[in-house]
Amino acid sequence: MSDSALTIDANAVNSATPDHRRRNNLVINLMLVATFVVFLNETIISVAIPAVMADLSIPASTAQWLTTAFMLTMAVVIPTTGFLMQRLNTRTVFILAMSLFSLGTAIAAIAPGFEILLAGRIVQASGTAIMMPLLMTTVMTLVPPHERGKTMGNISIVMSVAPALGPAIGGAIVQGLHWRFIFIIVLPIAIAALVLGALRVQNVTEPRKVPLDTLSVILSAFAFGGLIYGLSSLGESAAGEAPVAPWIPLAVGGASLILFIVRQLVLQGGDRAFLDLRTFKSRGFTIAIVLMVVMMGALFGTVFLLPIYTQKVLGIEPALSGLLLVPGSLLMGVAGPFIGRLYDRFGPRPLILPGAVVVSAALWGFWMLLGEGTPWGVVLGLHVFLSVGLAFMFTPLFTSSMAALNPRLYSYGSATIATVQQLAGAAGTALFVALFTIGQLTAGGNPDGAPAEAVGVHNAFMAGAFISLLAIVAAFFVPKPVEFDHAGAEGENAWGGGH
Repeated sequence: MSDSALTIDANAVNSATPDHRRRNNLVINLMLVATFVVFLNETIISVAIPAVMADLSIPASTAQWLTTAFMLTMAVVIPTTGFLMQRLNTRTVFILAMSLFSLGTAIAAIAPGFEILLAGRIVQASGTAIMMPLLMTTVMTLVPPHERGKTMGNISIVMSVAPALGPAIGGAIVQGLHWRFIFIIVLPIAIAALVLGALRVQNVTEPRKVPLDTLSVILSAFAFGGLIYGLSSLGESAAGEAPVAPWIPLAVGGASLILFIVRQLVLQGGDRAFLDLRTFKSRGFTIAIVLMVVMMGALFGTVFLLPIYTQKVLGIEPALSGLLLVPGSLLMGVAGPFIGRLYDRFGPRPLILPGAVVVSAALWGFWMLLGEGTPWGVVLGLHVFLSVGLAFMFTPLFTSSMAALNPRLYSYGSATIATVQQLAGAAGTALFVALFTIGQLTAGGNPDGAPAEAVGVHNAFMAGAFISLLAIVAAFFVPKPVEFDHAGAEGENAWGGGH
């Protein structure tokens, strides 16, 4: 095992002194404020997609780039976060992340057209890409194993409330103001989080000099960028609007990914890997990654299509369309601490397996029940059902995947998880949009009419329903991760020990 992929401040971990506990809580809480802003931004634009499509005269296959380019950028930037968190202090990484996010929000706020708006989203994504692994690594560094489920559960409150408020706020803004005000409102919140964090975030890791392998950076950009670009072009290709055949970037991405993996395996021997892949030696980490791919793909595809369905097929106003997503997201947040305590007591599998079944049932419900005349109450009920299933999966998955790793691999593990999330999200969105577009074109009549779009939605959720069955199978193989102490030695398992 590599020696010190991340140097941890010994006083930061399991400290019994009140001063250090207060310091640790302050750092986590400040990062949660920033995370709240980031998650609010990710969902606040979803309800505005139809308004952006109408205002800029662009189809769904083009509008998806506001989401997909965000994920593409994150997938390219996230692998560098393992390096950044080793070379820079915690406060420096935080300031870098929130500065980029604030700048991107400002660009999007003044964007006169789609191209500038897309550029703003890309800059936003650069900051978001750094913040997500930073939060995960910091929590795993500061929180002892027997309290991680509870802490992740508390974190899920913030991570669920923000997405819940996002669609509602976005819908209200689009209802009465121009969609650009979505970014104008987020900007001062982002700047406030930046200033507060710059003043109060403490350094909890000690930076060390590590080499940056330029070839690995280039290969990762081509690999993850090519794969997401190719996947995202599927929708445009189905509509006959793709500038490049999707198989070309997919082939480039696949070949680059193989070379990237080989390069990392070579560099690992000298402790110089850009993204250490020894994380996959852990069975618990690997299975959790598989489950995340399935869940994130289905989730992102669903979140992208539901506002289009409710507004363009059911004719629901944007404000109500956003409000339909609020109860489920709030329920997910309220359930977080309860599920976290269950995780600390029972481990991941007793939670993940029923969660996977519920998620699959919800997606089958979307496929079988959504149509032109579906009551909005059905959409609300299915989304609440989906949210309950996701609540039982996300906290255990994130916690168990990281807990299965040696602490020296935390920075690489968090970067890998975040990268896979974006790849899965892009794949899910691309698949749903491609099937939605194909359904529109094959339905007959006006492809932009409600009947054709209803067929497209039906096609997309059919794919989500069948894919979700893979998660149920994988859930049976989730193990209890081996717990490590912060020196990297294996310790007692956190479950069954009275915690």
